[in-house]
Amino acid sequence: MTPQEQIRVPLSPGQKARRINQDVNLYGTFAEIGAGQETVRHFFRAGGASQTIAKAMSAYDKDFSNAIYGAEPNNRFVCESRLRNMLRHEYGLMVERLSRADHPTKKFFTYANTVTGSTYEKPHSGHGWIGVRFQTAPDRPTSEVIIHVRLHDADISLQQESIGVMGTNLVYGCLFAHNSPDEIMDTLYDNVSRHVIEIDMVQMNGPDFAQVDNRLLSLQLVKRGYTDAVIFGPDGQNLQASEALYRKNILAIRGSFRPVTKVNIDMIMNGYNMFIKEQRVDRQNLQVLFEITLSNLKSDTGDVDEKDFIDRADILCSLGQTVLISNYQEYYKLVEYFSRYTRARMGLIMGVNNLIEVFDEKYYRHLNGGMLEAFGILFTRDLKIYVYPSRMSLDEEIMTTDNMPIHPRLKPLYDYLLSNKRMVDIETFDPASAAHLQQVGASVDP
Repeated sequence: MTPQEQIRVPLSPGQKARRINQDVNLYGTFAEIGAGQETVRHFFRAGGASQTIAKAMSAYDKDFSNAIYGAEPNNRFVCESRLRNMLRHEYGLMVERLSRADHPTKKFFTYANTVTGSTYEKPHSGHGWIGVRFQTAPDRPTSEVIIHVRLHDADISLQQESIGVMGTNLVYGCLFAHNSPDEIMDTLYDNVSRHVIEIDMVQMNGPDFAQVDNRLLSLQLVKRGYTDAVIFGPDGQNLQASEALYRKNILAIRGSFRPVTKVNIDMIMNGYNMFIKEQRVDRQNLQVLFEITLSNLKSDTGDVDEKDFIDRADILCSLGQTVLISNYQEYYKLVEYFSRYTRARMGLIMGVNNLIEVFDEKYYRHLNGGMLEAFGILFTRDLKIYVYPSRMSLDEEIMTTDNMPIHPRLKPLYDYLLSNKRMVDIETFDPASAAHLQQVGASVDP
C-alpha cells in the first residue's frame, strides 16, 4: 500500500497538546472569549503545560475586554477586528515581557478566539473567530492563520467541546504543518463533526505563507465540503459573509466567466442600473456579487482546475468585482444563503434561458414540497429577478418573459410573479449580446 493510499489516522486533541507541550522550544499564550477556556484545557490536561503556556486568560466581562483590547466599531465583540487585536495585544505582551536573552531558542505563539454560543436560557447556534500568530524560528517574523466558524448545534456543551478541539487542531497545524497549507486544512476537522461546526472563511498571511493564494484556500473550503459558499474581494482577500453581506442590498449574477464576456458586462450593467432605481435599494449599501458555482469550475474529468479558477478570479478582481464561490446549484439555495445575513431587497440577474430552467420541475423533485417549496423560499424574500433576453441569431425574434415557453400547468404561477413584478425584463440591452446569450447560458446552473 502506497502512502497515498493509507488512511490518515488523526491524533486526539490530548495527543496533539502533549506533543506541543513536550517541545521545549514552543512557548505561547491563550486568550479565549465567549466559549470558555476550552482550547487551553486540552494543554493543561495533557501535562507539561508549564513549559509551554506563558499565560491563559478569558476577558469575559465586556468592559474588561474593551479595556484590554480596545472597543470595536459598533461595540462588537465577536468580529475579525477583535480577534486581530487580541492576537496583536497578547503576542506583543509576550515579546515585551520575555527577554530573548533568557529564551534564545523559543518560538513564540499566541492563540485567540472570540465566540458567541448558546446560553442555558436561550439555546441557539453561534459563530466565532479563531486565530494563531506564531513564529517558525526564534528570529523570524510572525505568520497568522485566521478562520471563521459557524456552530450549527444549539447544545452549549457540544459547542464548547467543538471549539476546544478545533482550536487545538489549529494550533497543532500551525506549529507542525506550516510548510503545507493543505495539511493544516486537513487537520482542522480531526475529531470534529462537520455537521456541528462549519468553517466558512480561512486566511493565511505572513512570510511562511508568502506563496499561498488565499482565493485558493476559499475554493478548498467549498471543494472539501467545509462550507457551501465563500467570498473574496477585489484585492483577493477572503471575506466573511456576515461582514460583507450584513443588512445589505445584494445583486448577484451567476456564470462561468470563462472569460468575462460582453454578454456578462451588458447583463450586469443593465441589471445594476435597474436595481439601484428600486425604492428599497440603498446604492451606498449595495454588494454586487459575481457567483461561480463549483460545478462551473469542474473540468471534463470532474476535477476542479485551480489554474483556470485563478485565471477567472484574476480577471474579475481586476475589474473590481467581489466573487462568490458556491455549491448552490439551485437559485433558491443561493437566496436562502443571502437571507441569513440580510432582509434588504435582493436581486438576481439571469438570462431568459436560465429562467426557463428555473421553471423546470425536475430540479425540485427531491423537495417534499416540490417546486412550490423552492419558490416559497425564493419569493417570500424581498427578491427581484432581472431577466436578460435572448435569441438564437440577429434574424430571429427576441425571447423575453412575454414569449418564453412555459408549461401550461405552471402558467398561473408564472403570471402571478410577472404581474407582481417579481420578475422583470431588462429592456435596455445590446442586441448582439442577446444573440450570443445561448452560448453562455449553457454553463449557468438553474
